[in-house]
Amino acid sequence: MTSVSLGMPSAPPPVLAPRRKTRQIKVGSVGVGSDFPISVQSMTTTPTTDINATLQQIAELTASGCDIVRVACPSADDAEALPIIARKSQIPVIADIHFQPKYVFAAIEAGCAAVRVNPGNIRKFDDQVKEIAKAAKDHGTSIRIGVNAGSLEPGILKKYGKATPEALVESAVWEASLFEEHGFHDFKISVKHNDPVVMVAAYEMLAEKGDWPLHLGVTEAGPAFQGTIKSATAFGALLSRGIGDTIRVSLSAPPVEEIKVGNQILQSLNLRPRKLEIVSCPSCGRAQVDVYTLAEQVTAGLEGMEIPLRVAVMGCVVNGPGEAREADLGVASGNGKGQIFVKGEVIKTVPESQIVETLIEEAMRIAEEMGEADGEDAVKGSPVVSVS
Repeated sequence: MTSVSLGMPSAPPPVLAPRRKTRQIKVGSVGVGSDFPISVQSMTTTPTTDINATLQQIAELTASGCDIVRVACPSADDAEALPIIARKSQIPVIADIHFQPKYVFAAIEAGCAAVRVNPGNIRKFDDQVKEIAKAAKDHGTSIRIGVNAGSLEPGILKKYGKATPEALVESAVWEASLFEEHGFHDFKISVKHNDPVVMVAAYEMLAEKGDWPLHLGVTEAGPAFQGTIKSATAFGALLSRGIGDTIRVSLSAPPVEEIKVGNQILQSLNLRPRKLEIVSCPSCGRAQVDVYTLAEQVTAGLEGMEIPLRVAVMGCVVNGPGEAREADLGVASGNGKGQIFVKGEVIKTVPESQIVETLIEEAMRIAEEMGEADGEDAVKGSPVVSVS
């Protein structure tokens, strides 16, 4: 067998634009701002009062690549559960507060890494900013000012008639000024909307107003397919211009799915190290093998692998050899057989019936070699299929 070098390129991967310069804050152990990697967040769906179930879901999110997790705190019982959850969670916990300002203070006292507040639906919020800022500063707690299209302050909603980008930004800038007036600067801002076009316009406008770190989100994005498309479109538009410091993909789906999508968006833009990527052709009349089945079987066989490996599964002789050579590992199929490529070199030709097992064997061999070189376990998470 031909010996092939598996060394990773030394230069950092190219990005579309440099990050927008922001102030730096901390959410527990996670740095947020332009000096730090973009973090991926989600929110638990368990009742916060069910501490064991909530911690179990946080553990699942952590294993999927979640950096920061948010938990709901709508009641006194939820607030009582926060100290244990914040202490036992493997990642920083943000308390999500609506309506009752007393729970902001309870979350800070509980040791949460951050508190998310929505000024539009907390009674007399502006009158309590001074006290909130002091408590947060004393405890080293950061704040997210979360402005949502569905809960703007009545005065701003009346002024603009609806949740326009200008309305969202005016609300956010006003609340930011109140915290800064009291000497508190450890906050990030979000201006979420369910329409990606409005959302993008609002974040672009907000990015021009100050150097605050920004949390991106398309709120109520919808079921998994629709929400993924809307989030990827909006995040791509902003992240490609360097705007955005944390993200949350809001899906009507299990929270782990939000993390998978969020990580894949960042990896696709070279904003997070790429892991396993399977490049497969969409198939056409030229295909001489069942590409759909091949891609699904290879993906299933490599589930759990996290090494930065691109595997090409190609079904004909037109683009197949070229794509396979460009990948770390690939197959160009045709005439009942497949040429297996490693780093652009053909290492063997196998019958069609052996393509899947051969690709999996070679991927595992490469993973083992790379894992030994890095001193790490290369099999941890789940692969992602990107269809070319």
